[in-house]
Amino acid sequence: MGEAVRYIMSEGELKRKDNSICFRKGGRNYYIPIEGIKEIYCLNEVSINTKLLDFLASNGIVLHFFNYYGNYSGTFFPREKYISGRITVKQANKYSYERLKVAKAIVKGIAINVVEVLYSYYKNGNHEIKNNIDIIRYEITKALDPLTNIKEVLSIEGAIWTQFYDALRRILNKDFEFLKRVKRPPDNPVNAMISLGNSILYTKTITQIYHTHLNQSISFLHEPSDGRFSLALDLSEVFKPIIVFKTILKLVNKKMIKVDKHFDKALKYCIMNEDGKQIFIKELNQRLEETFKHPKLKRKVSYNTAIKLDALKLVKYVLEDQAFVPFNVKELV
Repeated sequence: MGEAVRYIMSEGELKRKDNSICFRKGGRNYYIPIEGIKEIYCLNEVSINTKLLDFLASNGIVLHFFNYYGNYSGTFFPREKYISGRITVKQANKYSYERLKVAKAIVKGIAINVVEVLYSYYKNGNHEIKNNIDIIRYEITKALDPLTNIKEVLSIEGAIWTQFYDALRRILNKDFEFLKRVKRPPDNPVNAMISLGNSILYTKTITQIYHTHLNQSISFLHEPSDGRFSLALDLSEVFKPIIVFKTILKLVNKKMIKVDKHFDKALKYCIMNEDGKQIFIKELNQRLEETFKHPKLKRKVSYNTAIKLDALKLVKYVLEDQAFVPFNVKELV
């Protein structure tokens, strides 16, 4: 079983009530037992108080906040238990001298996973996307190895996603038009799902990194900056094709989610309504908890656990200089 997580999708007040968490909306109380809870996601306007935060901290529960458009706003962590000055120093040293090596490994992982997702549709008869697959596999990825600066590596990453988005237009059900990636705010149903899915995956990655000794602010592909957990951006990238986009493709092409029923549209933005979010998050969670036989551990693990395993691989790279190879689905074939 995966770690317990709760999603709050309505406006209301979240507070402590005895030894439970109480969510109050519309004059009614809904109780969330504390046992086993590891994360709570607030996907709407939710009021909290310090009494609740103290209760969550004492029980090791992480609280994530999202804005109206489904974008990540911030996280409340219990008091940091996993600080390691030794690892932070070594991680910073790796960033200083070997950033390019790790960044290239991440981009290669993205390329492999993107190609595997697209190839599954090509095998099933969608030959329109062959050119996108070939460009990623034979042109873009091969251009990565000789690069000598991080801007060029980021440019290669951007080119991979451009080809993927172009192929996406030829795979999605015709009701879901997708011309380009628009983030803040999302302008159509596909961009609304991508924004919410990427944000949830990002916060899942933040939580998994939190349970290691890694420093969240020292990243390798994305530029380290103030006010964001840039290492989670790095580690979540390789999982986007196989977690977020496979979820979107399943929901759209099996007509489990519909443009006219599950989205609220305005002049310059589009967001999922509460029913849409429930469908999307249920499917995304199922994907995160889906298991596969790990080629090295020789046992079944979930994709959610695979995120933590990538964080632990990075720890081994930082401490023991073991090569960092991010998760890719080709290893599972």
